[in-house]
Amino acid sequence: MKDASLERLFPRLAAEGYRVTSPKSVFYNCYAWAAGDTIHWWEPGKGMRNYYWPPALSAEHTLENYIRVFATVGFVLCDSSELEAGFEKIALFVDEERNSTHAARQLVSGVWTSKLGFWEDIEHNTLTALEGDVYGTVAQILRRPRKDIP
Repeated sequence: MKDASLERLFPRLAAEGYRVTSPKSVFYNCYAWAAGDTIHWWEPGKGMRNYYWPPALSAEHTLENYIRVFATVGFVLCDSSELEAGFEKIALFVDEERNSTHAARQLVSGVWTSKLGFWEDIEHNTLTALEGDVYGTVAQILRRPRKDIP
């Protein structure tokens, strides 16, 4: 299924290939989705119901802080977005000030999946499909061993 409003926000999306994979949801965001959590909204929100943020971390939205957040669930720095057997990868996007804006997760097929804010989850063939005015550019790839492989 295609979505014209998403294609306006992300001009490369249609050309690079995508499909909507879930209805809109306010229960989780891209960071939670990248980590495999569909119950929480990963963002500093002290005292807010269903928000998740490690208590030891500051509330800054910097790339470095989000790298620390993902380290709490086993992700480490990685140099390549290429599919790698035995690992799941995430890509962190940043704006011009290097504030974290988005996270996408690589599926076992090599395709990427993203939760787009309050909108749908999508699968997209490339990371560049989401680069631009809304999410900026990919700044860091992280990886951890796949949990579904013995």
